Amino acid sequence: MTDALKRLSDEGVAIWLDDLSRKRITSGNLAELIDQQHVVGVTTNPTIFQKAISQGDGYDQQVSDLAARKVTVEEAIRMITTADVRDAADILRPVFDATDGQDGRVSIEVDPRLAHNTKATVAEAKQLAWLVDRPNTLIKIPATQGGLPAITEVIGLGISVNVTLIFSLERYRAVMDAYLSGLEKAKERGLDLSKIHSVASFFVSRVDTEIDRRIDEMGTDEAKALRGKAGVANARLAYQAYEEVFSSDRWNVLENAGANKQRPLWASTGVKDPAYKDTMYVEELVAPNTVNTMPEATLEATDDHGEIRGDAVTGTYAEARADLDALEKIGISYDEVVQVLEDEGVEKFETSWNDLLKSTQAELERLAPSEG
Repeated sequence: MTDALKRLSDEGVAIWLDDLSRKRITSGNLAELIDQQHVVGVTTNPTIFQKAISQGDGYDQQVSDLAARKVTVEEAIRMITTADVRDAADILRPVFDATDGQDGRVSIEVDPRLAHNTKATVAEAKQLAWLVDRPNTLIKIPATQGGLPAITEVIGLGISVNVTLIFSLERYRAVMDAYLSGLEKAKERGLDLSKIHSVASFFVSRVDTEIDRRIDEMGTDEAKALRGKAGVANARLAYQAYEEVFSSDRWNVLENAGANKQRPLWASTGVKDPAYKDTMYVEELVAPNTVNTMPEATLEATDDHGEIRGDAVTGTYAEARADLDALEKIGISYDEVVQVLEDEGVEKFETSWNDLLKSTQAELERLAPSEG
């Protein structure tokens, strides 16, 4: 035991688990991770739920009951996933209370098929908040062009939000602007700003995966020297943007009214390339007031051999900018890469959602009571 996770927490990084299943809840594993591994939050997405529901028999009783009621597959999914999120939120409630609402959070995502439909996203976010009915829920809304106004509207209603699928610095600034606009709406409505929280999920490893693929196609030594640098550089520059926005005059007005900063959340922190250290996206992105949501393998790797050397982000901005500029110089377009990643991100979650529909439908049919 290195106690790297404790050091990470002490540096101001909230450790969240990027996974949830009924088995994790009922076996006591989630409670154990909170108690022993410094886990203070949980994130979910359609891929995580699809995997959970298609494995094991933990959902059989509920699916059987839903089948007996002849509910639609969409309603079944919402009943199943919100039940898990509600139970996880209850397990995390002491953390929520102890941190004054900052942590102890569980995220649940709007239907990814609505990613480009602002009105439907707002309606779905309201429905999910009502269904889960726990103050420590975060509703995940993608940072698409259609998602941005939805973020403002949902925050303006006093619902806490996890903004997901952020890849570019320009889009991240638009996300922070949407959050501040939402807080301003909430303030106009007389809502208690101190009760509204948000994180902005900035994706890391997928940036390296896409850029490294392009570097490998080029095959030059100049290009190869830049492998594995873009993801961390991009995230560090995002933190610089966060520091700028949350020290602005506009922010100070909201902070004086009780508002909370929207923390950067490092997402997609599982290392995909075996050439890199498996804790890279944890160690290289230590910074105050951030969240790192980790798959369990990354959590265990960090606990086992993570080297936490303090703040690894502040003051690295010139070097990070130079790394991204070097990619442009060899012909890799940042703007093109981040757009590809956003499109792929939405598409992957839609695919997972459709797989979830299919596997849940199959389970409903398998467990349907015989007529008579």
